[in-house]
Amino acid sequence: MTTETEALTIDELAARAGVTVRTVRFYGTKGLLPPPVLGPRRVGRYGREHLARLELIEELQSRGMTLAAIERFLAQLPPDLSVRDLAVQRAVVASWAPGTVETVSRSELERRAGRALGEEELKRLAAMDVVERAGAPGASPGEELFRVDAGLLRLGVELLDVPLSHESVLAARAVLTEHSRAAARELSRLLRDAVADGDARDRRSLSARMHPLVVQALLTTFQRSLKEELREWLDEDG
Repeated sequence: MTTETEALTIDELAARAGVTVRTVRFYGTKGLLPPPVLGPRRVGRYGREHLARLELIEELQSRGMTLAAIERFLAQLPPDLSVRDLAVQRAVVASWAPGTVETVSRSELERRAGRALGEEELKRLAAMDVVERAGAPGASPGEELFRVDAGLLRLGVELLDVPLSHESVLAARAVLTEHSRAAARELSRLLRDAVADGDARDRRSLSARMHPLVVQALLTTFQRSLKEELREWLDEDG
């Protein structure tokens, strides 16, 4: 598990992100990744912010962006983005295209998760629709296969360590699903009304242009609202 203070070697960072060491070094030379912190014997150490930025870069590349376009995208972001802010940016990018579901072995799943996964943890990830067993029942651990939503895996793994019961996590997921669908219906109705007299090409163009903008607006608004609610809650306890 990666923590705020944990330091990763370049090999560990590459393994967590599912890329090669050569790729990490290449991004570093291009200025897409900040330099590592030099530890004893001048060995570079990487933290959560490096992993979050590397995952964002890989997400952008998977959406077909060129290296030059990725450089321009990252240049527009504030230089001091937190790990959480980078995760939000990645969520916005990932929303531009359908989620990617892959079938992987248990060892590959654990490598991507950055930790060993016990049976109870696998059940929790399955309940959150992050993973689903794909192999034959009774297969040995080395032969087990899982279908994994690559876009949700990192979030699901982080939720495993949240000090909430399994029931609370599922209830929170139900609340988010219910209200996000309600917001999507209302926004869709507004957009339909806005182009009611337009042709099919206009509607498709508006949908393509508005999708990332609406997702960014929803994430930003929700993030700010949640911060306000949590601040009020903490003030009440204080």
